[in-house]
Amino acid sequence: MDGIDLAVCAFREEAEIWKHEVILARTAQFSSEMEQQLEAAMDGTAIDLARLHTHLGRAIGSACADVLREQPAELIASHGHTIFHRPAEGLTFQAGSGSHIAALAGVPVVCDFRTLDMAHGGQGAPLVPLGEKALFPGHIAFLNLGGIANLSVHGTERVTGFDICPCNQLLDGLARESGERYDAEGRIARAGAVNGALLARLNGLAFYAQAPPRSLGREWYTETMRPLMQNSALALPDRMATAVAHIAEQILRSAKENDANRILATGGGVHNTSLMDQLRSNPTVRIEVPSKELVDMKEAVIFAFLGLMRFLGRVNTLASVTGAGRDTSGGAIYWPY
Repeated sequence: MDGIDLAVCAFREEAEIWKHEVILARTAQFSSEMEQQLEAAMDGTAIDLARLHTHLGRAIGSACADVLREQPAELIASHGHTIFHRPAEGLTFQAGSGSHIAALAGVPVVCDFRTLDMAHGGQGAPLVPLGEKALFPGHIAFLNLGGIANLSVHGTERVTGFDICPCNQLLDGLARESGERYDAEGRIARAGAVNGALLARLNGLAFYAQAPPRSLGREWYTETMRPLMQNSALALPDRMATAVAHIAEQILRSAKENDANRILATGGGVHNTSLMDQLRSNPTVRIEVPSKELVDMKEAVIFAFLGLMRFLGRVNTLASVTGAGRDTSGGAIYWPY
């Protein structure tokens, strides 16, 4: 909930191979009022959610308009902010009104990427594997360390991907107990010791026995994992160290089960050196980190590509990843007029 990642990208297709360039990239910080709205959204009223949808759409639209004055673009792809994601009920909701984005930015907008896949019985996530396959063909396995850690593996016959476990949701939630937004470079974790009993409880959660396709929403973390961390009598550094150990163990286990021995890692969690050190401690899994721009902006770049695919009427969601009944071209298109 720190801000809006914005990337202006150029794409071109040559002999069925996609090339891309990141022309401009930045993060527009949320106002304190917007952060409070996002934090309270899951427990608010229906009118609170409707207001947030509009307010966030305006914030995204204004941020896009600012960028477009520097660097014109033909299309905006906006994932929005996930408030609810309940695959078992076939529902997901990403706040950020596409109509308001289009009206303020003055160009067409693609958003609401997940619901068509869910209507076809899929998890609605992860969506980035198709973009990874098209834009980064030199790599086979991809790890995203965002609010949720997810892995995708590009086999010779099919692409698979799934959510592994909470990542920055868990770590940032603990860091806030000390008044910090996040655990910078994993310093809090380094000051603590792993608690075996708590680690066993985390690793024993039923979700981890579920075979892919599978996906997580914030509510799973809030209802299932956060109570374990908050009710613990352990000191914050010990809980943080245990959380890092849990995330690393789940990622490495998933990598082993999917024969992913060379992985390109991106997302904010890459900046947590405590977590990265644990991931790199396993000699059978090689963790590679690209440029800082790609670490921070890979998902923005890929959603730009997914938006382009929707605009062109091409597939942008893979049933082999989500478990849907068919591949789809997901997303609603809003015009500025």
